[in-house]
Amino acid sequence: MLTLPGRLDAVRRTGLLDTGPEEPFDRLTRLACELLDAPFGFVTVVDERRSFWKSCVGITSNELADRQNPVGESFCQYIIATDEPVIIGDARLDPMTRDNPSIESMGVIAWAGFPVRSPDGFVLGSFCVVDSRPRQWTAQDLRTLEVLSHAAGGEVALRVAADAASREADDARAAADRYQQLALTMQESLLPRDLPTIDGLDLAAAYRLGGDDVLGDFYDAVQTPTGWALFLGDVAGRGAQAARTSALAKYTLRAGALRASSPAIVLTELDSALHRWYAETTAPGFVTCAYLSLRASEGGFVARICTAGHPAAFIRRADGSVEAFGQPSSPLGILPRLSIRIDETELRPGDLLVLRTDAPIDDAALRAGLGTGPADHAQAVADTLLDHMLQATETPIRDDTVVVALRIR
Repeated sequence: MLTLPGRLDAVRRTGLLDTGPEEPFDRLTRLACELLDAPFGFVTVVDERRSFWKSCVGITSNELADRQNPVGESFCQYIIATDEPVIIGDARLDPMTRDNPSIESMGVIAWAGFPVRSPDGFVLGSFCVVDSRPRQWTAQDLRTLEVLSHAAGGEVALRVAADAASREADDARAAADRYQQLALTMQESLLPRDLPTIDGLDLAAAYRLGGDDVLGDFYDAVQTPTGWALFLGDVAGRGAQAARTSALAKYTLRAGALRASSPAIVLTELDSALHRWYAETTAPGFVTCAYLSLRASEGGFVARICTAGHPAAFIRRADGSVEAFGQPSSPLGILPRLSIRIDETELRPGDLLVLRTDAPIDDAALRAGLGTGPADHAQAVADTLLDHMLQATETPIRDDTVVVALRIR
């Protein structure tokens, strides 16, 4: 696997070998080290002779010669050989790694890494964290690391496609068109193919792109330590920058939800990450988000919501009444101090909750559409309400439009 011609060609096409640090990769390794309390973090690219550290936390030198080690001394070789994640609690005791020279030369004891893949599936290297002491990696640690490794792979894909588009473009217009298509593809890749199956819930989403430009809506559902989190957000701006910000927001929310059940904790982490992101990119902006946590109770689910600059949710109760759920809080990434308000309610069997993106339609029209539409299946509700929103205005909606519906079975 290490010297497979297709893999080596994919490594070269990334253009990452022998290049300096880049913030999109460094941001992910810093986040991994913070969330997993690990002293070292790496994004590596491996050719036939060395493991090159495109990003490294815990290594002070920026000299290219110091940001690599021979492939025979790297732990990335095991990921490439197995084509799977490699999780090691004590490298001195593991038969696969106990003779690796990096145990002595670099103090590698505990090591956890996931493959970083090219767009066509070849293993380029790894996204890994390292500890200098024995460690029992938890399932939560590994879920967090897996999410961030996918984000690193997405950044590689963005770079490969952008480089290819630049090389192939005959003129500036062709290059812009290709880059725009790339951003659209990246945006679509951020949307979950299928929402998870959750006991007791019927969950569905309906999504409509607002046009040829990339905007930045995102949504997902993630398991938390005490239940589930469902979030839906919107990034200010458009184009590739919006797609990147959307990726940062989604993966930060996913990583936070894996560790904490409180909407306040998760949104505060995202707010801090966005402040750093906007400061480093010198591009002003903000993100709105409706973040819903769900915990099973004896009679249904306890729902807690924070609408950070985002429209309130609506609940259609089993008796047909419709009510708003969620008082407005501050948008994310824009104010020096975040103001968080959390509202709580009990969802009973037959209740239906709807989250949606901002759209030029008043709440009264949404209430009417929800109150008179179908209520037995979440997908029918999401599809019908999306159509209602698109048809309720005289001019075409050029923003992305998303509706997420959940029904208590």
